[in-house]
Amino acid sequence: MSLKTLFALAAAVLAMGLAAAAPGRALAQIEVDIDKGAVKPMPLAIPAFSGGGARGGEIAAVISGNLERSGLFLPLNIQGVPDKLADVNMQPRFPDWQGTGAQALINGQVTVAADGSLRVDFRLWDVFSQQQLLGLQFTSTAENWRRVAHKISDAVYERLTGEKGYFDTRVVFVAESGGKLARIKKLAIMDQDGANPQYLTDGSYIVMTPRFSATSQEITYMALRPTGSSIYLLNLATARQETVGKFPGMVFAPRFSPDGTKVAFVERPATATSTCWTCAPAPTRITTDPAIDTSPSSRRMAADRLQLRSRRPGQLYVMNADGSGVRRISAAVDATPPPSGARAATSSPSPSRPAQVPLGVMRPDGAG
Repeated sequence: MSLKTLFALAAAVLAMGLAAAAPGRALAQIEVDIDKGAVKPMPLAIPAFSGGGARGGEIAAVISGNLERSGLFLPLNIQGVPDKLADVNMQPRFPDWQGTGAQALINGQVTVAADGSLRVDFRLWDVFSQQQLLGLQFTSTAENWRRVAHKISDAVYERLTGEKGYFDTRVVFVAESGGKLARIKKLAIMDQDGANPQYLTDGSYIVMTPRFSATSQEITYMALRPTGSSIYLLNLATARQETVGKFPGMVFAPRFSPDGTKVAFVERPATATSTCWTCAPAPTRITTDPAIDTSPSSRRMAADRLQLRSRRPGQLYVMNADGSGVRRISAAVDATPPPSGARAATSSPSPSRPAQVPLGVMRPDGAG
């Protein structure tokens, strides 16, 4: 199966219903506050979707697994409930479901068309207020049924937490095999739940530090061969792969800008310190000082800087995307800038316990 076929989903939202709570029957009781330090998982009932043969049960199982792994929801064993929910357009018999202890109910129906395509309808209900919270319908090719389940999981997660779901996402990673003297490293990708794994490179060279673009349709990564290193861009829809250019030194640590129009990376020549570059479309050097600059990222571009003269530990700096306006925001050791720009992650050994390295966060300006 081609990458284009694997990741393309003909999914259309055909209907969306959100019922308001009746006066005096607020729905806030089943909303999940993810800002709390400890959250008691919400009990959910997710019976097998009707229709579609075994596919209805498989879709419900994927949704159940997604929501349970989030740590915010607890799918219940609902064997023996008399309400079979054969028609998604009919209101459930709520007393049957109230006895299970579930606060919310997800039910659905799968319809298989003559051409083999799927239509999946689902409803999210507040069991105790007996109100519909959400209703959606998706259509998809038969092989993309898992993505429909992920999209339903995202919709439920967002409705109950107020935050965007992450289930219809993928993980790009380096898959290793072989012994220490014959280690093979391949670029690989899979759904966030571990399904649909696929290799993107053949293992003939070492791959490191893969990163997604903002649209998740491109990947940038470092390739290491006996002749040197390169930064590559890989388009997942077309499988086209290209390098950002040739450099005399080693290049590493690539990362996309938030808008996906630039790639920042580091070059380390054999006779000089590391410097940060951007590529959009031509490579441009953005740091020039006598320091080791690494890990460019975030909304403005951040660099982890190690001053060579004093051998001082790494500190976090921020600067504009063109390298101007450099300002230190951290005195921590091995501070690492995140891709979002919303927070900066820092780590620093404790003076009294140098073997311990606690983790912290702060705002991009160094405060908090």
